[in-house]
Amino acid sequence: MNFYSDEKEWKWLYDNALDWDSLVKVYFPEFPTPEGLETKEEAIGFLEELITATGEWTGTSVAGRAEALDKNGAGEVKDGRTYPSPELQANYDEAKELQMIGMCQPTEYGGLSVPQSVGMFVLGQLSRACLATSTQMAFYSSIADMIERFCDKETSDRVIPRIINGELSGSMCLTEPGCGSDLGAIKTMAKPVGEKGEGQKYILNGSKLFITNGGGGLGFVLAKCKDQPDNLDGLGLFFVEQDIKDENGEDKLNFSVEKNEEKMGMHGSFTTLVVYENTEGTLVGNEGDGFKLMLHLMNEARIAVGFQALGAMEASLAYARKYAEERVQFGKPIAELPLMKRNLEDFEVERDAIRALLVDTASHYDIYQRLDMKKRKTGDLTKEEQQMQADALLWTRKRTPLVKYYACEAATHLTQRGIQVLGGYGFIKEYPMERFHRDSFGPLLYEGTSQIQALMALKDVVKYAIKDPSKFFTNIIDKHPASEFLAQGNEWSRQYKSTHYRFKKKMMGLLIGCLNPGAKKILDFKAWADPENVNDLMIHAETLCQALSYLETLRILCDHANKDNERSELFHKYLKLVQPRLESIYTDWAIRS
Repeated sequence: MNFYSDEKEWKWLYDNALDWDSLVKVYFPEFPTPEGLETKEEAIGFLEELITATGEWTGTSVAGRAEALDKNGAGEVKDGRTYPSPELQANYDEAKELQMIGMCQPTEYGGLSVPQSVGMFVLGQLSRACLATSTQMAFYSSIADMIERFCDKETSDRVIPRIINGELSGSMCLTEPGCGSDLGAIKTMAKPVGEKGEGQKYILNGSKLFITNGGGGLGFVLAKCKDQPDNLDGLGLFFVEQDIKDENGEDKLNFSVEKNEEKMGMHGSFTTLVVYENTEGTLVGNEGDGFKLMLHLMNEARIAVGFQALGAMEASLAYARKYAEERVQFGKPIAELPLMKRNLEDFEVERDAIRALLVDTASHYDIYQRLDMKKRKTGDLTKEEQQMQADALLWTRKRTPLVKYYACEAATHLTQRGIQVLGGYGFIKEYPMERFHRDSFGPLLYEGTSQIQALMALKDVVKYAIKDPSKFFTNIIDKHPASEFLAQGNEWSRQYKSTHYRFKKKMMGLLIGCLNPGAKKILDFKAWADPENVNDLMIHAETLCQALSYLETLRILCDHANKDNERSELFHKYLKLVQPRLESIYTDWAIRS
């Protein structure tokens, strides 16, 4: 099985859903490239060859050992370190051989400089093959990107080639035993050593819990800076290496991995307790910048987790479809029984729609982060690049909580439905469906739960509304579906605009009902911003996030249909699927507000 070439949907998305005009400009500004690529078409073709090769690897080798990895586990913790199991080590070794570890890293460090969005395709393939392996592998490229982006040149030159060579990976270390989402309550303390300045050394003491890949050798640690405020403004981000030299030049274990958690699912990934005892770390940026810098990695991780969730639902639905087409009951395959046929089609429509949402979002994020890296290195962007970056940032910021919320919630739901397709067999460990479902809870929980994502989406909506209530209010009135503007265009465009207008009208009713500005103050900022009224709105955060997710997905499917008329079928099927959900949400808003 090839998870790319055997899937016509991925081929269409690769050719049409990625913004190749912009991506080529920011990744290949001149042809021929130093790597010998002569044209835009040749560059796109080269990248497609890569994901075809990874599609073959993930669909055969990685998928083939996923069951054994789940059974035998990620490995063991001994003497403060993690040691991969044979199955996990085999995945690492093959990834290195395929140059997959360094795909998205710069050629100057030995990487291939593949666009991040293409790297997300590969992450989705890995996740379909084995969600646990994809989690471990993700902490190679993401840590290398953080080092290049925020650490000094000496650190980048020294460490990134070792990551690409498979010698090191890393972890993002936030959560503590008494601190989950409330990062202001972090207790791990960082005390400066010597004079302050660039590359300032600190001594860290504390512990971090539920750290994925905590034994990779590197970590970005969020800690409270001594004598700084006891809130987010007092946090610093510290780059920590597990193996360092002491004052005598002897090897020293700089932090210790104490245990690997026993989890419900994702048995093939390390989830660890990490302890810092007089651990040496290097401040990244300035004191007080910790949370802001960590957000960069968190935002990338949340989009990546969306692709992981997609991989889980792809694996489950592909197996369910195959089973339903082979399982005969009442004289025919159960896939042909009316209710099962409808269910399978609905599941696959939602999967394909989420694919489109994720690929479009990854394309925007890729453009933004690439230009952000250029700005950090050169200090300047052209006017065209500044506009490209601003547009990409707008969509990235808007979409990040939505893709994390929607894809992860759908994965857990659809993997559960996949089990039901198999009936009793889905409950038996001999079949992989129960593993797909168990594993799906990981993406649902890490990098911020669904409720955290919903609150982020709500915050963005309220911020937009109270920034200029007049503009927000009149924007809805001006786009009434009876307008001449709406009557133009094709059928799916009219349907999308009508659905979008209805959503905005209902959302306005929700905001007015909860924020309660009063008729005379409806255009007054202060009347919208009462904290107590905003709290009343928070109970609707999750349903608002759901509605926003459906509308953004419809927006993308409409755009795809405009590029290719044949894609209108997916738009219509998805609209038919989510319209009843939207009406249910509107009813809830009317009753509760």
